[in-house]
Amino acid sequence: MGSSNRLFNRQRTVHEILGGGFVADVMLWRRGNLTMGILLVTLAAWVVFEKSGYTLLSLVSNVLLLLIGILFLWAKSAAILNRPAPPLPELYLSEETVNEMGAFIRAHVNDILSASKDIALGKDARLFFKVAGYLLLTSLVGGLTDFLTLGYTSLVVVLTVPALYERYEDYIDSYTILGYRKMQQLYVKFDSKFVNRFRKWILEKQKLS
Repeated sequence: MGSSNRLFNRQRTVHEILGGGFVADVMLWRRGNLTMGILLVTLAAWVVFEKSGYTLLSLVSNVLLLLIGILFLWAKSAAILNRPAPPLPELYLSEETVNEMGAFIRAHVNDILSASKDIALGKDARLFFKVAGYLLLTSLVGGLTDFLTLGYTSLVVVLTVPALYERYEDYIDSYTILGYRKMQQLYVKFDSKFVNRFRKWILEKQKLS
């Protein structure tokens, strides 16, 4: 499909729009095992928080306490019994991974700061109303659910919607563009029938006054 038939006439792929690095790979299931692991761990954490009444800090503290206690006793008993030490993976973040994550976060934070500046200076009214609408929607959703459930649902959306869109983007783009064009046609008809008449009525009233 040509760029003219893409949403917003974009030239880049979904992977490139998301940064084209490690984070994009995870969001688009290029690293399916890792993405599935994140979803399962997050689901398990959500169930634990919802059912047990644990807070995040207490749960993390208890899990870490249990983990280091088991590893400590294992290592001590292995030394006494001449057994191998507990097998630990290499706990190391590569410089490449950190740079990719940092670049992804920096780019999006800069976009947010730039948009915030435009809104604060009144340069972009359309952006203001768009952001206000999103904040109002977030407020309404937040009033219907708790932060933990909202966070888990948001993560599921982030890890599923981009991947589904990338897979079916030809169909989604074509139907969305078709719907947008029909909406434009309806708006033109509405504008010609009602808005123009209302404007003429106002002008006539002003002339008479």
